[in-house]
Amino acid sequence: MVHTKIKATITAAFAVFLTSTAASAGGLERGGYNIDLLFDPSTYAAEAAATYVNPQRELDNVVDTNPANGIGSNGRGAGQTNGVGETEGYWVPRIGVKAAFGDSVDCMADYSQPWGAHTKPGSSWMGANDNIETKIESDNYAATCSYKWDVGKGQFRIIGGGFYQEVGGFKERLVTPVFAPGFDGVGRLDLDGSGWGWRAGAAYEIPEYAFRTSLVYNSAVDLDNLEGSIDLTKVLLPNGVGGFIPGTKYDVSSFASMPDSLELKVQSGVAPGWLVFGSVKWTDWSQLQVIQVNANQPSPTRPATSLVLLYRDGWTVSGGVGHKFNDQWSGAASLTWDRGTSHGYGNQTDSWTLGTGVSYSPTENVELKFAGAVGLLTSGSSVGEDVKYDFGNDIVTAVSTSLKVKF
Repeated sequence: MVHTKIKATITAAFAVFLTSTAASAGGLERGGYNIDLLFDPSTYAAEAAATYVNPQRELDNVVDTNPANGIGSNGRGAGQTNGVGETEGYWVPRIGVKAAFGDSVDCMADYSQPWGAHTKPGSSWMGANDNIETKIESDNYAATCSYKWDVGKGQFRIIGGGFYQEVGGFKERLVTPVFAPGFDGVGRLDLDGSGWGWRAGAAYEIPEYAFRTSLVYNSAVDLDNLEGSIDLTKVLLPNGVGGFIPGTKYDVSSFASMPDSLELKVQSGVAPGWLVFGSVKWTDWSQLQVIQVNANQPSPTRPATSLVLLYRDGWTVSGGVGHKFNDQWSGAASLTWDRGTSHGYGNQTDSWTLGTGVSYSPTENVELKFAGAVGLLTSGSSVGEDVKYDFGNDIVTAVSTSLKVKF
């Protein structure tokens, strides 16, 4: 009876949990990894969710630190130095299905977009030689199973699974100043790759008290087949004898690893209709430092390039409380702290996010969740080879909705 009363509160709590995490995560994280559907007590369940995140980071006091390829020497005059809007809003979708096989085995399959980024400060700011637009997207296809057995008052569960991941994107920046009509000096890098990963973990549950603790490790994904192109057809390159020749478009290759992570989650009923929950997650973003990109057929007119990230490891800590109002409605609130992955380069500083949400169950087989979050992106500064800038405290907002059908 206690389990039934608290179950709606649990789902509302996780609705808030997911929105807050998506709104504040650092590195290239979007939706991250999520296997909560695996724990649904129903024999069969299917869930679809979507979160929209709108970060509002602005850059000030921008200085071109490399005039040789900067906007200040390209004939277009000085670029924008204050109030540069860098970030773009984005959607985070997730779809999953779960089935129970007997009393001991549960399996789920899901699609998600764990990684991504989209910055677009444009071509008229003073740091165009560092970035005009960068966009990274991912697709993740996963299967996860668990086996559980009775231990004491509850059940112990071992978890294992694998996933296939596709990651790709592009970056545009000012490569050289404009020397002639028809050449704007902008180069573009495109890269795509894929790889496999695995997960393993354990959980312990006492349904009578709505208690659950889980520890899950997700492996790194080696993208050792990154392939793409560099387009310099809008760039004039030195010809070695004092003149210039048009650049070309050529094939390139690279290697990178998407990070491994370890996450501890805990939740427990503390009174009839009340639940507290929290988590701590570590993500190995420090393995992404400088990604070298080389031409498949190198030449003076086919130069190499690199993607400079210089991330440090990410830590995310979240906690909250949920409450069941009646048989149809429950709600929750959470607070999330995310340690910024930038430290002197880039603008991913610490963030604080407050999330709230509600869960509505018109019948025992259908559950709707609605959640929102508002967060603070803390201030700082960045110094790089091509540009340096400051940024103040900025706001990020997010809204989320999901539909679960179970039977």
